[in-house]
Amino acid sequence: MSKLSIVVITLNEEKRIARLMDDLSRQYFRDFEVILVDSNSDDATCDVAQTFESRLPNLIVHKMKDRGVSLGRNKGASLANNKRLLFLDADVRLRANFLSDTLTQLENKKLEVAGVYMGSQALPLVHKLGYMLFNIGLFTTQFFYPTAVGACIFSTQRAHKELNGFDEEIVLCEDCDYVKRASKTWRFRFLNSTFGFDPRRLDQDGIVTTGLTYLKANLRRFFLGEMKKNEMEYKFGHYNEQ
Repeated sequence: MSKLSIVVITLNEEKRIARLMDDLSRQYFRDFEVILVDSNSDDATCDVAQTFESRLPNLIVHKMKDRGVSLGRNKGASLANNKRLLFLDADVRLRANFLSDTLTQLENKKLEVAGVYMGSQALPLVHKLGYMLFNIGLFTTQFFYPTAVGACIFSTQRAHKELNGFDEEIVLCEDCDYVKRASKTWRFRFLNSTFGFDPRRLDQDGIVTTGLTYLKANLRRFFLGEMKKNEMEYKFGHYNEQ
């Protein structure tokens, strides 16, 4: 399998980043580096992450002066040493065989860019239903108008450079724009795998409201193009409780 560079973006995630770092330290596949790019957090996110240096020897913690999802992902990719990239959010959870399973699928399917479905195994029934509907949408649209969950996207250095990275002018659905542009050159597909996805956005904003927000956003993208003027006033790291 190819060596892997994992880019993790953070903003005030001291209460959650240790879970992901622990999951990464327990992966069966070990040939990877972790590049944590922090958006100038006000808390101890970077300090918590650095406590895993002994368990994740190829760990880089980079703190930016500015904030931004796409900015952080692009910065992480620029620091990466390996050809294969994985972009993760700080509140993701991964089972121990996640990397070995997904990397095998990527090689077998010869995919440059790929998405992963959201898992809801330990969540309440209402969340399971919400995630199921969202995953159905992801599966269906991958064949004609790809969308994705930016919390877990695979790419490569070659693809990322040819795409000029994530569009830093887009505030909402920058992940969907990334895979849509990628699909014009490479075959984009979702892997037969899942990752743990924190439901805090659903808990705070409500399942219906969150679902309608993304439905509206993607319909707007489909008919009017990408949103580069913060038309829907979406803010990175807007959670009430981090």
